[in-house]
Amino acid sequence: MVNPSTSSHTQPILIIGAGAFGLSTALELSSRGYTNITVLDRYPPPVPDGSSVDISRIIRTEYADPLYSQMAQEAMHGWRTQLKDYYHHSGFVMLSETAQNPYINKTLEIAHAEGKSLDEFVDGNCLKKMYPDIRADYGHLRAYHNSEGGWADAEGSIRYLSHQCSQAGVSFITGKRGTVKSLRRARSHVVGVNLLNGEFLPASQVILCTGAWSNLLLNLSHAASASGQPVGFIQLSPDEALRIQKIPVMINLSSGIFLFPPQPGTNILKVARHSYGFATSMPTDEDGRTVSSPKRDSNNADRSFLPEEADKALREGLRQLLPEFAEHSWLNRRLCWYTDTSEGDFVIDYHPELEGLFIATAGAGHAFKFLPILGRYVADRFENRVSDSIRQKWRLRLAEGEGNLKL
Repeated sequence: MVNPSTSSHTQPILIIGAGAFGLSTALELSSRGYTNITVLDRYPPPVPDGSSVDISRIIRTEYADPLYSQMAQEAMHGWRTQLKDYYHHSGFVMLSETAQNPYINKTLEIAHAEGKSLDEFVDGNCLKKMYPDIRADYGHLRAYHNSEGGWADAEGSIRYLSHQCSQAGVSFITGKRGTVKSLRRARSHVVGVNLLNGEFLPASQVILCTGAWSNLLLNLSHAASASGQPVGFIQLSPDEALRIQKIPVMINLSSGIFLFPPQPGTNILKVARHSYGFATSMPTDEDGRTVSSPKRDSNNADRSFLPEEADKALREGLRQLLPEFAEHSWLNRRLCWYTDTSEGDFVIDYHPELEGLFIATAGAGHAFKFLPILGRYVADRFENRVSDSIRQKWRLRLAEGEGNLKL
């Protein structure tokens, strides 16, 4: 059963999650005349352990999928206009240790079909002509370069978006009053949320934008899973930062290691890895299921800890790409929590069996770059304005044996 939006523009809408999905959706719905929107979260945005924050996120247009390629180009315009104060145009480089990489091959195919091209180098050392601050030996790496790309100040972008929401009349509830313990159901209808402090907050529509925490509230484990991806931060001296301030954002697609130019002002170097990630075991309040999720009742970014294997991988990535800093001590380390899907697609859909519940999650590690236009796509689906192909791509699939999903 398709659950169409039957809410009037004045009925209460609760958005759980103050990250990229939640804030962009709240702002877009507000711009469309919805006047009773409340965003709930454990912390005020920017949420300290959210996947949408810290000092940087990659902004690029290369995709091995036509829809995300189109969205990325639309978003790039937004980064260079309304969010220009948070965007750093450094250039973007994909590296590969093999002659053939399926993701790169498909990306190049789509780029060529759109009349675009990337700079391609069999010898990665050719990058040094454009980026003299690269001093390591990249001769064994293939390189694919696009000058249209860079990185964004993630925390600053989210803070800006939250201010925009407040100015638009969106309400925020945080702390224990903003921490959702469970969804309140009346038969097959979600009628609001139960809060950690014992309160019940009613709503005509609940929009779940909870990312890696989603499985604590709703069993989506068949569709999306949470994994912690390692991130490390190194404090550089002003002279060290100056030596590499003009490097591009780089990702080695063979290892999953990616890094950024040092952050202006703080001189912090960030390196991370996108791979299978790490799982944890957390019990749910409602039915006792055990799921992989970050902790709900504390800040998951507080501890400077990584598994030994993850620490070693980050060090090896630095030795390859920026070897002069490979042995520097960590300023901080943490796991950044992704919400992965089998095909890397978002889940943006009405729940097929629970009236009053809409889901916008599963960023799969790449949703943030769409921040300028993400809310528009979510709101279009909320109002049933998207094409059938997008609806199918982002639909919520039910687990085997759970009802029948009728489209």
